[in-house]
Amino acid sequence: MVNLFVAAALAAASPAGAPLDPSASAPATASPAMFVVRDADTTIYLFGTFHALDGQSEWFGHGVRDAFDRSGELVLETLIPEPVANAVPQPQPAPRFGNWSVAPSASFLATSRMAIKAGRARGMQVDNGADMVLRRAAEAAGKPVEGLETIESQLDMFTHMPSAPAVAEAPGGNTPEAAVATMNDLSDAMAEMQAAWKRGDQSVFVRMLGELRRGAPETYRTLFAARNARWADWVGARMDAPGTVFVAVGAGHLAGSDSLLVRLAEQGIESARVD
Repeated sequence: MVNLFVAAALAAASPAGAPLDPSASAPATASPAMFVVRDADTTIYLFGTFHALDGQSEWFGHGVRDAFDRSGELVLETLIPEPVANAVPQPQPAPRFGNWSVAPSASFLATSRMAIKAGRARGMQVDNGADMVLRRAAEAAGKPVEGLETIESQLDMFTHMPSAPAVAEAPGGNTPEAAVATMNDLSDAMAEMQAAWKRGDQSVFVRMLGELRRGAPETYRTLFAARNARWADWVGARMDAPGTVFVAVGAGHLAGSDSLLVRLAEQGIESARVD
């Protein structure tokens, strides 16, 4: 979830970025971007998700629902364990890999927390997010659900995340007024991204990914370019088996010059947008 949040934070903070338009309209009936790759006996839908939504628009209908219903399995970025009802929380040691424990960079965590808070201020909740809605629908329908990555591999990725540039301060430094201005910029960026997702407008994600690539190239490579290449290999291998699969990944992974769609095209696997 933090990948697009970090992109939004950097875009909102960059003086070189295009002006944000938080008032951009989001339709009551949304049409998020979805693509398909297929051969004689395999169809794979590639749906761009938004991980936290305000629940104000109907998007899981028409083409998206039809593609989901035709699919025999759902594949998400990762399967996040859901909390057990009435479970008593137990203190857990930090996950360890070899001789080191998970400790994402402080700047990365700080930027992510700010962006998450900004999203919540706009009413965006993970429970309303497309990933969670799709997972619940698949489980209710008895469809197999799997992840492209494991929780362990994501923790490993975040542990090795380079320090991201801090969100730019508003004029005035570390004053309360500056902090409010920065949070407002982030909130506007989150709102613009959500509205673009609902319209199926990939251009906003392309712009924000460009901001992230210029401002934090290693973070961009780790969160987007490298993962898209791995996922393209997964899709290519899955094309060898018959069936219909619904793959849902963050919308940013389907946009830009290093997108999953570009990596697939490099393997000779052409995609088409589903209207």
